[in-house]
Amino acid sequence: MVFQPPFPPYDPTDKSGFSYETVLKRWPVILTAIVDQLHRENHDLHSTLGSLEEGTRTEDNARIEAKIVEGKGIIEKVGKLKYEMARDYVMEPIPMDGEAHVDLYNSELEKLAQDSKNTWFKAPWLYAECYLYRLLRSYFVQTTHWKDYDPFHAQKLDVFTKSGPSIYGIATIMHELESEKEALEADPSKLKVLFQEMIQMCLWGNATDLSLLTHISLAEIERLQSVGKEMQAARKEFILRDDQEKAWDHLMTVKDGRVDFVLDNAGFELFTDLVFADFLVTYTPLFTSLSSPKLIPWFVSDVTPPDFSETIKYLSDPSLFLSKPIQGDSSGQSSSTTEEGGRQGHLQKLVDRLRRYVEEEVFLLSVPSGTGLGGGLTGTTSSTSAAAAVASTTAPAHSSLAEFWTAHVPYWDMETHDRQLWEFLRKSDLVVFKGDLNYRKLTGDVSWPSWTPFEEALGPLAGSFPLLSLRTNKADVAVGLDKDVLEKVEEKDGKWRVNGK
Repeated sequence: MVFQPPFPPYDPTDKSGFSYETVLKRWPVILTAIVDQLHRENHDLHSTLGSLEEGTRTEDNARIEAKIVEGKGIIEKVGKLKYEMARDYVMEPIPMDGEAHVDLYNSELEKLAQDSKNTWFKAPWLYAECYLYRLLRSYFVQTTHWKDYDPFHAQKLDVFTKSGPSIYGIATIMHELESEKEALEADPSKLKVLFQEMIQMCLWGNATDLSLLTHISLAEIERLQSVGKEMQAARKEFILRDDQEKAWDHLMTVKDGRVDFVLDNAGFELFTDLVFADFLVTYTPLFTSLSSPKLIPWFVSDVTPPDFSETIKYLSDPSLFLSKPIQGDSSGQSSSTTEEGGRQGHLQKLVDRLRRYVEEEVFLLSVPSGTGLGGGLTGTTSSTSAAAAVASTTAPAHSSLAEFWTAHVPYWDMETHDRQLWEFLRKSDLVVFKGDLNYRKLTGDVSWPSWTPFEEALGPLAGSFPLLSLRTNKADVAVGLDKDVLEKVEEKDGKWRVNGK
């Protein structure tokens, strides 16, 4: 049995809601960007074809020409999708393409058709948005030469490389913390201060201001302890629901436990998640860390298994970041070679530790190393995955730990739709859900009154395992709020539900 909430889901029939604006404006922009990216890829393929010398155009020639033809076919499909979306056409069934959840999506589409809610401007927002990315994936997976192509990869990498100043700053902070490790471990109150700073860093994601993680010495930590209440009070202006104290109190009851991260964005946000996990593993006696990526390109920027693997590789490549000005250089010019070299050394030391944690299975992915898009293996694999570490983590022995995250179903139906995953997470000491989409799925993207208790909005998932949701508001749904706080924020900012502030 699936859970039936007492309120309807958000959908674009309410033209004042963010879902209407999403279908009308945001999704067409995303589809246009995919078309533009594919045109660039095909242009590059044409250039490659033209550079081949006469007489060498054999198998490579045929392969490139075939890929260009397939690329044009995908462009046509995305263009047709954009046209039909704008005109509120019926959403077509997803083709049987050999990857997960086709039957699940199509059976739900049949149910929506019975109520005439199977068009782009009438379907529930959460379903339609998940369906959109699953349908896009089918366009690529049905080809011969584009199966492993992520149309959002270039965009994710571009954003990541522009985060160099913040990445170097955080790496330097982690370097400076090492000299204070014994003092930190001896005083949990100091660790609590750092925990709260790490939470803030991960909460704001790619909007992170390094003032949230200043250059922390032991003296600075003690200063933060003395002004911590004032700092937290200042931040509360932007935080409507804050369970940091509860989260910390819970962690203090755990010994040799496991934390699971259900990831959202790749690039800099994934880096901050890894730093948070590094802090928990390095400075507390608490955790092994397991991370769950998405198996297909998802909501533009979400982490896929290849993204996870590439992140550590990119962090080790100074050419990606060293041309960017270093945080704190008010002149806007690049810092000196000596300073850049020092900060690169700090980053490399952090990356070496992250890589070691992966090799030692302290950090685990929920899929085998070498997993490609769709869940297939791309080459040589290692044992550094949850799926290969059955003895230590009792994980299922294939990529099923990641498949559920690209279904459209709310997380309250996890036990029904993926009992194996639900049982696995029940062994976790804390599951951290990152980002707005995970929050929407936790609460079903339902129009709950905003003062509804969070536990009530979780439905049957409540009590299954300890969970922490880190989310800035970029969708209408919001629960667990005090009515007085709600009234004040409504007066101050009419767009508070969706503007990420």
